[in-house]
Amino acid sequence: MPPTAFASAACCNTTRGSLGLPSPLGRFVLLQTALMPALQQDSITSAQAAVSTDTASWKPAAKAAPTPAEVIASLPDDATPEQQDSAVQANIKVVNTHLSTRPDTLTLPGQEQWTRPGELNRPEHYMETLLEGDSVLTQGAWRGRNGEAGDPVPYSMRGDDVLTALLIFCFITAVTAYKGTRRFVTMQAKAFFRKKGQGASDMSETTAELRSQFFFVLQTCLLLAVTSFIYTLENVADTFILASQYQLVAVFFGVYVAYFAVKALAYWAVNSTFFGRRDSVLWLKAAMFAVSVEGVALFPLVLLMSYFDLSMQKATAYVAFVIVLVKIALFYKSFILFFRHKAFCLQIILYFCALEIMPLLTLWGVLVKVVDHLKITF
Repeated sequence: MPPTAFASAACCNTTRGSLGLPSPLGRFVLLQTALMPALQQDSITSAQAAVSTDTASWKPAAKAAPTPAEVIASLPDDATPEQQDSAVQANIKVVNTHLSTRPDTLTLPGQEQWTRPGELNRPEHYMETLLEGDSVLTQGAWRGRNGEAGDPVPYSMRGDDVLTALLIFCFITAVTAYKGTRRFVTMQAKAFFRKKGQGASDMSETTAELRSQFFFVLQTCLLLAVTSFIYTLENVADTFILASQYQLVAVFFGVYVAYFAVKALAYWAVNSTFFGRRDSVLWLKAAMFAVSVEGVALFPLVLLMSYFDLSMQKATAYVAFVIVLVKIALFYKSFILFFRHKAFCLQIILYFCALEIMPLLTLWGVLVKVVDHLKITF
């Protein structure tokens, strides 16, 4: 039955009451009729709210982030590791949502006090210091200078502070030694050209004078080593297997010290055997004096080669002149000391060749072999 018809029947039924009041059935029908629009409106409102809630909660699914393997697979086959690293960083954003709020009591390297999360002020410092030596961790992150290294500045003694200080020390020490032993040096120079038996053996040396003479011999070895060093850099090679240039100078110095020591032993053995101990001592004194004079003559040459760019041809000619002059002086000394009263001149030639010329040629060969062994051949 429709609601209007049902309500009409209820109204008709109401007139039948004894007191003019609707019956219970009529009252129920009237109440249902009054509440029906409100109930319908609530149902429509609830349905619309439910539909709007479901519509608002539904969102399209976000696109999943690619994995590093997928990003690298999408690049060309000839992509460099730096390009792969840049592509991965551009497509994958990693957000750290679990930062610790506890204080860093140990502090980070380079930070004077602890910092809170996110307050790192110098990330470049850690990139350059902590990860610099690891090429795997710093692919694509290192921003060094581009370009190629230029040619290194050639070595020059003019800018070598160590050898300059050594030469200054030798000069000051030599002047001081000569000042203290000037009388001894003058007596040795006079005795060098004296004939045998003219008071040459009457000299007596003090300990200071002997130390000075040994110093002059060592100075000669050092100056010869520096001269050989400069000659080698100019004419032979400028790169060696040694760690520094000073080691090459030390090698030359050791070769020259060994050369003069072996010569002194040979002098003593030969002269003591054939000419006696007294003449052997006189010869050793004369030889040491000649070596000391040789070093004094080489000192200006080393200065000119080091600081005034003296040509190697002139330097070689000067060294050859000094060596020849010293050998002539020793030849004369050996003649007046050992062979003045001998009938044959062949003995002095054999003596001079055996103890002066052959050791000098042997020294030259040893120096050549040492340089060939130490230089780097490209």
